[in-house]
Order: sequence, then structure tokens, then C-alpha cells
Amino acid sequence: MSGSTILFYLLAAFTLVFGILAVTTRQIFRAAIFLLFTLIGIAGFYFWLSYDFIAAVQIVVYVGGIIVLIIFSIFLTQQSGQQLPKQKLSRTLFSALAVFCGFALTLLQVFQHNFVSSTATPVSPTVFNIGTQMMEVDKSGYALPFEVISILLLASLIGCIVIAIKNKPELK
Repeated sequence: MSGSTILFYLLAAFTLVFGILAVTTRQIFRAAIFLLFTLIGIAGFYFWLSYDFIAAVQIVVYVGGIIVLIIFSIFLTQQSGQQLPKQKLSRTLFSALAVFCGFALTLLQVFQHNFVSSTATPVSPTVFNIGTQMMEVDKSGYALPFEVISILLLASLIGCIVIAIKNKPELK
């Protein structure tokens, strides 16, 4: 077994363990920290694949942006140190069924795709080449995914603001 294979398995175990911990813990702050480590593990995969720019964007946007917003909104809520309520068995079963269906759909797509290598010459993953492709609007450009990511950041910011709004106590 080569060092690259060992590194892959270590990154996969790191990401999966913290991902499972993020969705199974009942303390919301710990869930955010576990999500932080999961996203760092995904950035590790990008570094392992030599996509340094994408890894840096993963760290800056997700770890540095979204997780910080989530942690701030947790601290601004009144119940930041309390445990989340235990979920009903029906919700847990429905969640497990949804995860299984998503996993089965992903496997189905992977096995149906033929993964034919393209005849196009590969482009080196430099910052200039990635930036050039991000600004193109044709079929090979990434202008649309770039805009979708900006909408995702806006939605997460709005979600954090909604979480952080404190309800005023009702006057009797």
C-alpha cells in the first residue's frame, strides 16, 4: 500500500468520523465544530489532488465564512449551551431512509457513468487558468456555479440572522 493510498484512507476516515459526529451530537456548538473539521477534511482532499486553489477557496469560503457565521449565530441565540431535544424515532427513521436513498442514487449514477477520458488537453490547475474559466460563460466556464456559490453564502447569512433574532418575551 502506497503512501498516497494511506493518506486517502486517513483523510476519508477523518472526514467521515467528523461528519457523523456533526449530525449525531445533540449539542449545537459541538455540531458546528465537527462540521468545521469535516470541511477541513474535504479541503485536505483538494490539497491531496493538487487543487490548491480550490482547497484554499474551500477553507476561506466554507471554513472561514459559513462556519464563522454559524458559530456567531449560535452564540447570539439564547439556548447556545443547551442540548438539542432528542428526535422522535419517526424523524430518525425518515432521515436514515433519506440518507440511504441519496447514497443509492449516487451509487447508481456512478455505476451508470462510463467515465470515458476526454480527448481535450488537460489544463494545469493554476490560479490564472481557474480564474479565466470562472469568468467564461460558455459551456466550459464556471460563471454560473460561481454565482450559485454567492447565493449560497447569501442564504447562509440570512439563515444565521434568522437564527440570531431573539424573540421578545410576551407581556402578560
